[in-house]
Amino acid sequence: MFNLKCTNIKYNYNTTAFVIGVLGLLMFSSCKDEVLPKPSSYLRLDYPMAEYANFENKCPFTFEMNSKAIIKGEKDCGFTISYPKMKATIYLTYKPVNNNLNNLLRDAQKLTFEHVIKADDILEQPYLNTEKKVYGMFYQVDGNAATNSQFYVTDSTKHFITGSVYFYAKPNFDSIMPAASYIKNDMQRLMETLTWK
Repeated sequence: MFNLKCTNIKYNYNTTAFVIGVLGLLMFSSCKDEVLPKPSSYLRLDYPMAEYANFENKCPFTFEMNSKAIIKGEKDCGFTISYPKMKATIYLTYKPVNNNLNNLLRDAQKLTFEHVIKADDILEQPYLNTEKKVYGMFYQVDGNAATNSQFYVTDSTKHFITGSVYFYAKPNFDSIMPAASYIKNDMQRLMETLTWK
């Protein structure tokens, strides 16, 4: 009774499979991993080659310092050597030795080891210059401590000097590492060129 003819409809199974494959490929390729924020980065800081000049005044010692740094005298032959572009200052303190060398050494070491809580490591480098009678210790403090470098020097009979660097920024070792390394070299130069009058 009913006669159905499908005359104009032709299925090509190859075309259908191709279209479904392309649609499936588009669906899966549009899915991406979740976008994650990039970690904070820091500017690359390059500093000019240090040039050193001799510093001398009425105090009983002389030393070489970076000519780009600014030095200011404090009381009793103490000094601040500031690096405005790096937001850092080296503090030098002078004390005469009057049968109190053990106390001065203990105080200098105590100041350094107060940073153990935040420090990852503290490296000690002894310094001996028997010709100039300059003896001391240089400390490199690694990690997020308030100071990254400290030292003390003495002639063991009359003079005692301590030095430490502080940055005016939140202590994040990764961000201040280039500046800390630059100033550490300046501090070592200061210590190695120090001469008693």
